[in-house]
Amino acid sequence: MGRSAIFVYGVVAYAVSMVTILYSIGFVGNLLVPKTINSGQPGALGVSIAVNLALLSVFAVQHSLMARPGFKQVWTKIIPKPAERSTYLLMACGALALIFVFWQPLPIPVWDLRGTFVGSVLIGHFWVGWLIVLTSTFMIDHFDLFGLKQIYANLKSRQALPSGFIKVGLYRLVRHPIMTGFMIAFWATPFMTVGHLLFAAVTTIYIVIAVLHLEEKDLIAEIGEDYLDYRRDVPAFVPGFGRGQ
Repeated sequence: MGRSAIFVYGVVAYAVSMVTILYSIGFVGNLLVPKTINSGQPGALGVSIAVNLALLSVFAVQHSLMARPGFKQVWTKIIPKPAERSTYLLMACGALALIFVFWQPLPIPVWDLRGTFVGSVLIGHFWVGWLIVLTSTFMIDHFDLFGLKQIYANLKSRQALPSGFIKVGLYRLVRHPIMTGFMIAFWATPFMTVGHLLFAAVTTIYIVIAVLHLEEKDLIAEIGEDYLDYRRDVPAFVPGFGRGQ
């Protein structure tokens, strides 16, 4: 791939990522999109749970495996290094698309607070969660996170410099505000069904395991003592709760 082709590839990957995030909001929030977490014809309970767990597992394996430094070293011998992040994003979007298309609804109500004050509060928290996700990406380096920095530097025949370890904004309160935002958005709903509960519970468990036992291991290896100090001082997901974990 030439530099121009890599640049176009990365821009397309970014656009697909943004569309996928917007669809995710609609999917989880039961808003506007053709297929949501509660829409569709329910099937057998056991089969539906098995299918949904398999779909979430595909995303978890892709998301964690392709993010590991060892995998990247091998992967960038196959694809151009500047396109690595863009390819990762496209693969993640593909895994999410499988969830959107093949998710099996489990519409049994767990709680139904629609039309109540508490339900309105939960809707507000839903949007706050997604706002935290978006703003947190800009508090570090949005364009590096979504691969644009790498493809632009490559287009200009330069090396994309790493952003470095910074503690700004929400990152002074929690180490992983993007994940905090996701968890808020996934749980904050006025109408919780068994299917939505399964999605929220499994994704939360995955986030905790992947971040604390995989991602932070890589960050410690990369950053060293500065990150260990950061981890001792700042909680992972909830302000004031879980320092050193």
